[in-house]
Amino acid sequence: MSFLETIFESLARARDTVVFQELRSGEALAVTGGQLLDQVRQAQGYLRKRNLQRGDRCGLLSGNSVRWIALDLAMMAEGLIVVPLYARQAPAELVAMLKDCSPAAIFCGDAGLRDGITQAWPEAPRQFLFDEIFAEKTSVSPGGPLSADDAVTIIYTSGTSGDAKGVVLSAENIGHMLRCTSGRLDLLMAGRAGQDRVFHYLPFGFAGSWILLLTSLMRGSLLTMNSDLSKLSHEMRMAAPDYFLNVPALLERMRKAVDEQLWQAGGFPQQVYSRAKGAWMRELEKCATLGDRFWLGLARAIIFPAIRKKMIGPRLKALICGSAPLGVETQLYFAMLGIPVLQVYGLTETTAICTMDHPQAAQPGRVGPAIEGVEMELGENEEILVRGPNIFSGYWKRPEETARVLHDGWFHTGDQGEADAAGNWRIIGRIKNLIILGSGHNVAPEPIEDKLLEQLPGAQQVVLTGNGRGYLAAIITGGVTAEQVQAALDAVNPTLPHYKQVRGFGIRAEAFSIENGMLTANGKLKRDAITARLKDEIEQMYAASGARR
Repeated sequence: MSFLETIFESLARARDTVVFQELRSGEALAVTGGQLLDQVRQAQGYLRKRNLQRGDRCGLLSGNSVRWIALDLAMMAEGLIVVPLYARQAPAELVAMLKDCSPAAIFCGDAGLRDGITQAWPEAPRQFLFDEIFAEKTSVSPGGPLSADDAVTIIYTSGTSGDAKGVVLSAENIGHMLRCTSGRLDLLMAGRAGQDRVFHYLPFGFAGSWILLLTSLMRGSLLTMNSDLSKLSHEMRMAAPDYFLNVPALLERMRKAVDEQLWQAGGFPQQVYSRAKGAWMRELEKCATLGDRFWLGLARAIIFPAIRKKMIGPRLKALICGSAPLGVETQLYFAMLGIPVLQVYGLTETTAICTMDHPQAAQPGRVGPAIEGVEMELGENEEILVRGPNIFSGYWKRPEETARVLHDGWFHTGDQGEADAAGNWRIIGRIKNLIILGSGHNVAPEPIEDKLLEQLPGAQQVVLTGNGRGYLAAIITGGVTAEQVQAALDAVNPTLPHYKQVRGFGIRAEAFSIENGMLTANGKLKRDAITARLKDEIEQMYAASGARR
């Protein structure tokens, strides 16, 4: 039985049970399993009338919604290859991906998205709006089953350097991953009966987000979807989830928000909180005093429960975090509050996941062991190599690119890592991000950038530069002063070998973003674009820091 048949059976069992709800304008729009199945069959009827053929690529361009889910499931059930696109990307970037995959049709959530595509690509193929699709009342039989090697989606990678590439994932890739994710969630939810309650805010078009969506549908969970990021904190509490998927940036913001709110409130709660934080670190270092145990006990009784309740709600079992390494300090901070953060590591090419923290054995700073059926080892330059049923078949129409990363079944991730004796992995950085100094030293920038960010609460991003130069310098975005940056450098540099120390810096008020072309669709730094765009500023930064030295 394919993963899609399993999902449809789960929805049929939940015909009268709410499995999905959209939070819009303070109201929850609920959808039962039966209602979602009806929308899937309705969409299938519409697709069949359009004379689309099995194997045709179809663009799916929309924000998250129940209609997105129904159309995604319907297209897969019809044997079409879904190409999900991130609605916030610039039309030119969307058109480049669409031209690459040569779609037979494009399905748009609204007229604005359709018009943006049409303007950038007048020769675009047929485009259909969700309102048209779900206005027809046609319903059809389920259709033929998926075979294990059938391609079901092409998900375009971030493209941190160069054009985005289309990752082709098969029914076998997806089925294996869903069995692994559901098994790990069984461990997390052991002892709790009824539906899992899941909160979701990340775009469905991203691989990890989509895998969680499908896992929730397969498990019959109640998935509550945020539709307005400005209301995220309120709707997070409203959903009262058992768990949800996060990116490190959100957890960092949550941590800073608690610090700021308690600092502004002052008084006894702030005093207990501050003392308890210091006591927690000393407890981890096994040098806690009797006084530390007092303050920690007091905070655990009255302060930490209040923070948890206000932050997320009463049911939370764990936060799940992926897409980028999470700072150890942030993971330990949530552990102090009694909230486990379970890390996940993977790439689109590995069907989103290679490793997952075990709920009862998570180690701060590591991303857990390889999932069932997946092998991982180190290659040259400590590069992580992965083999297993989760590995993609190749990049769409890019055999040379595919051959560069797939050798004898092993996928070369481009990530540097290490594993401990228990098989728990730690991600060090990206090989292609390595900075090669004029001295010949190779420096992974990410760990140093993370350390500086921890020292700069007002900063948005830190980006190291230094290829071919005598020393490292940093570009810092956000609301920070030169004095604050220098203080951060004075705190971090003594902990680093001489060639990894940061000797210069520049400050930019404007943060790097998707809109200004400095971040990928899923929020990763476009380092090549940053270096090219800020070439003159970087030269000035080095000239100024050289003069100071």
